[in-house]
Amino acid sequence: MNALLSIHWHVSPCLFHIGSLEIRWYSLLFISGFILGSYLFLWFFKREKVSEKLLDPLLYTLLAATIIGARLGHCIFYQPDYYFGSWEGFWEIFQPWKGGLASHGAAIAIILAMIWFARKYGPKYHFDFFWIIDRLCITITFAGCLIRLGNLFNSEIYGDVTTLPWGFIFDLRGETEPKHPTQLYEALAYLLIGLSMVWIYVKKLDKVYRGFFFGYFLLTIFGFRFLVEFIKEPQVEFENAMLLDMGQLLSIPFILAGIGLIIFSYVKKLPSDAGKGLK
Repeated sequence: MNALLSIHWHVSPCLFHIGSLEIRWYSLLFISGFILGSYLFLWFFKREKVSEKLLDPLLYTLLAATIIGARLGHCIFYQPDYYFGSWEGFWEIFQPWKGGLASHGAAIAIILAMIWFARKYGPKYHFDFFWIIDRLCITITFAGCLIRLGNLFNSEIYGDVTTLPWGFIFDLRGETEPKHPTQLYEALAYLLIGLSMVWIYVKKLDKVYRGFFFGYFLLTIFGFRFLVEFIKEPQVEFENAMLLDMGQLLSIPFILAGIGLIIFSYVKKLPSDAGKGLK
């Protein structure tokens, strides 16, 4: 295998220090996803004449759901023996900075949080769960792109050995062979999915129905996640003995739900535009 054709990746995960405080690329990109999402939602609200007062409570709800859900998802799905097997492990559940976040856990928590959000604010501001989750899915694709770039800077969640010329040798992890940069594969896929959803929103909003974006998001994002897992290294040891890894098993229900939601949206045919929806 010719390592000369590969990319030696030894970028520090730390962007800079402020005294003893370490500012990491991952943290910066994670927060950037929320900032970008806030601007996109401001655009949605203005375009569809929904009150901009919803922006702050929406962002606070999403931030809490994302962090709590992603952390619990990792602890429950990937390392339950460690986190629930001793008091030392249990207290680490509340220390997400030590690592371990799962996108499937974040997805579940965000869905539950948006159900609550729609029930609390929807009747007053004339929207329902599907309206808010449809717009949220568009923002999450771009946030997911930034988070996967953060994973690249952390030299984590990469793939198996590859002979392709764009293979990355993750020097900081002690790797000596080129691996698939699956972080970049996912980041590019999420970016393209997000751009396609923005195009549909701008050009075809009157041709799709409430719930369509949510279904499209689940089908494409988790469909790609299912496929890319075939070339990823196992995140935890027990996955070595599995035909499908935990990420793939968790993706299947989301994929099926996505197909069902697209069908549901065209059966119900509720207008996607808030101005033509619930009153």
